[in-house]
Amino acid sequence: MNITDLKSFVFEHINSGVIVVDPEYKVILINNFFKIHASLSRREACGTNLFDLFNELPVNWLKRKLQSVFLLNTPAFSSWEQRQYLFKMSHTRPITTENEFMAQDVTMLPIVNDQGQVCKVCIIIEDVTDVCYYQQQLSNAMAKLEKSNQTDGLTQVANRRFWEERCVVEFDTARRHQQPLSMILFDLDKFKTINDTYGHRGGDLVLVEVAQKVKSLLRSADVLGRYGGEEFGIICPHTDGEGAYDLAERIRKEIQMHKIVFEKQTIFASISIGVIEIQDHYKSYEDMIGRADMALYQSKREGRNRVTLYKA
Repeated sequence: MNITDLKSFVFEHINSGVIVVDPEYKVILINNFFKIHASLSRREACGTNLFDLFNELPVNWLKRKLQSVFLLNTPAFSSWEQRQYLFKMSHTRPITTENEFMAQDVTMLPIVNDQGQVCKVCIIIEDVTDVCYYQQQLSNAMAKLEKSNQTDGLTQVANRRFWEERCVVEFDTARRHQQPLSMILFDLDKFKTINDTYGHRGGDLVLVEVAQKVKSLLRSADVLGRYGGEEFGIICPHTDGEGAYDLAERIRKEIQMHKIVFEKQTIFASISIGVIEIQDHYKSYEDMIGRADMALYQSKREGRNRVTLYKA
């Protein structure tokens, strides 16, 4: 095999896509990899404008890239992390990935003539679908791990640690910018009786239903967390005591009316609530928790299923 035949063999059998274009973006050459994965014949491709051949290409972006290669005689690159693919090309991993098209790293190389001028650009497509897939799997696993570290496993609201972290942030922000901030603490009334009557599965269902019902009534800025057992907290940025009281009263009424069905039985729950608004002399969010807790237990003492706003 002479050197020309060897080059041709490598060009056709290399496990990368190769397409060559001229300054008018007309396709001059494609290799076998490109033909197979783009479902093209040389007759279809050669002589056709690249952007007519692949109408999914980001025209302005890719033209800028190619023009920089022609003008500066320097390579250009695009990774799958920037754009998952440039060319809609099939991949050979239908089982291991949900991605419809091949993930691609793209290199654009200048081809110079005898005068040292760039006359063509060689675009090389590397199939990095496996890399993309495993990176996505890792990212998904990390996201799930982060969520699990922040979320109460039963109720799927913030766990105590993450909720208190948010309290620190919101307390510091409110103090720094002199903004209102309120906190709501509530727990389920006679929860032991619910557990004794319906068992722990019934009790767990009540906790889940109450948490999710409360969550549905909150703004995106509000943070609901399970503080412990049957007790929950809500930190409410940009909310004064009156606004938090109104929210708490709405929550109380909604929970009181909410039907929880467990094994063909209907359970009605109620909650007692304490509300506190930040004051200038509070040194930390823990000062708010302590006073909200006092207000909550005043609601308990006064007959349960009520809201108490803490007043110094």
